[in-house]
Amino acid sequence: MPRKKNYCNFCGREEGNGLIFLAGINGFICSECVQQAHQVLQEMAENEQKQKNQSLKKDELPKPHEIKEFLDQYVIGQDEAKRYLAVSVYNHYKRLMQVDKGDSVEIEKSNIIMVGPTGTGKTLLARTIAKMLRVPFTIVDATVLTEAGYVGEDIESILTRLLQVADYDVKAAERGIVFIDEIDKIARKSDTPSITRDVSGEGVQQGLLKLLEGSVVLVPPQGGRKHPEQKMIPVNTQNILFICGGAFDGIERKIAQRLNTHVVGYGNVQNVFRLDKDNMLQYIAPQDLKAYGLIPEIIGRMPVLTYLEPLSREALRNILTEPKNAIIKQYIKLFEMDGVKLTFAPEVYDFIIDKAIEYRLGARGLRSIVETIMMEAMFDIPSTRKKTFNVTLDYAKSQLEKANLNRLKAE
Repeated sequence: MPRKKNYCNFCGREEGNGLIFLAGINGFICSECVQQAHQVLQEMAENEQKQKNQSLKKDELPKPHEIKEFLDQYVIGQDEAKRYLAVSVYNHYKRLMQVDKGDSVEIEKSNIIMVGPTGTGKTLLARTIAKMLRVPFTIVDATVLTEAGYVGEDIESILTRLLQVADYDVKAAERGIVFIDEIDKIARKSDTPSITRDVSGEGVQQGLLKLLEGSVVLVPPQGGRKHPEQKMIPVNTQNILFICGGAFDGIERKIAQRLNTHVVGYGNVQNVFRLDKDNMLQYIAPQDLKAYGLIPEIIGRMPVLTYLEPLSREALRNILTEPKNAIIKQYIKLFEMDGVKLTFAPEVYDFIIDKAIEYRLGARGLRSIVETIMMEAMFDIPSTRKKTFNVTLDYAKSQLEKANLNRLKAE
C-alpha cells in the first residue's frame, strides 16, 4: 500500500523535492514557510527596534556617568576625553528629544574635536561608544576626501556611510553621529590661505563647513562621485553630531610658541617651570589648531575641544592586561582555541612596555611587539601536542632580537 503524501498546511506544497516537513498536532509546515516566517518576524523585530530608538525617553537614556563607565571597560585612562564624549553624546540624545517635542528653545549641537598622539585611543573611543549607542553611528576617514571633480571621494560620501548604517532610513540617519578620523590630514599646508588649489586640504575643509553647520545635502546613495543622471537623497545634517579626531603631530611646538616657553626673562622662566612639558596637549586652544592649518570657520563649528594624554608606563601596563579586549587576553584566547594554556612571566610585561616607550607608538606599539614575540610560537605550536606554553623574558628578548636581525639582513 503506497505511503500517504503529506502537504504543507500553509502553502499547500507536496512533500519531497528537498523540502523538510515539520509535523504539528494536526498538520505540517515545510522548511520554505519556516524560513519566510523567520524573515517576517526578524523584519518586524527590526522595525520595532527602530521605532523604539526613534522615540527616545529621558528615563531610558544612558547618563554621562553610565557612558563613561562603559568606556572604562575598554579604554584605559583618558578621563578628560571620556567626560567630554559622554556629555556630548548625552546632550545629543536630549537634543533629539527636544526636536521631537517641538520646543520653542532650540538647543544647538556641539560638535567635538579630539586631539591626541597616535596610539592613545581616539578611534578606539569612537568604536567603543558605537557599541552602546541607540542612534546610527559611523566612522569615516578624512584622508580619502578631495574637492569635487578630483580623484578621491566627495565630502558627501561621509553621509553615504551613515545612510548605509541606517539601512537608508533618512529619518534615522538625520539623528545619527559621525566620527571623522584623521581630521589633521586635511590641514592646509601653510598658515596663510593658499593661492593654488589645495584639493585635499583647505578645499575639503571648506566643503565640510555645510555638513558641520547643518544644511540639506544631496547625497549619492552608493557613494563615490556624483554625476548628473544620478538619483540623490536629500539629508538634513542639522541634528547629526560630528566628532573629529586627529594626531596633529607637532602641534606641541605651536602650543609652546603661544605660551612663550622660550622667551628670555625671569618672569617667563618661572612660567615655564609651571608647565608640564611631557603633556603640552593639555594647554591646547583653538588658536593652536588655526596655526596648525585648520581654517577658522571649521574650528568655530567644533566648539568642544578636548585632548588625549600620552600614555604613561602604568597606562601601558593596564592596556596590556586589564580591558575586556586586552592584548594579552587576545593571545591567551588564540592559544586556548588550539587547546594550549598560554602564560607570561611578569617581567615580560615590563620588557614589552620598555620597548613600546622606545618605539613611541602608544598602544599600537604594544601590539606589534607582542606579535613579533609570539610569531614563531603561533607558527609552530598548532602542529605540536603541547598543552602549555610559558613566555619567559629570555624567550621574549631572543625573539625580538631575531626579528630585528632578520630585518637588518633584508635591508
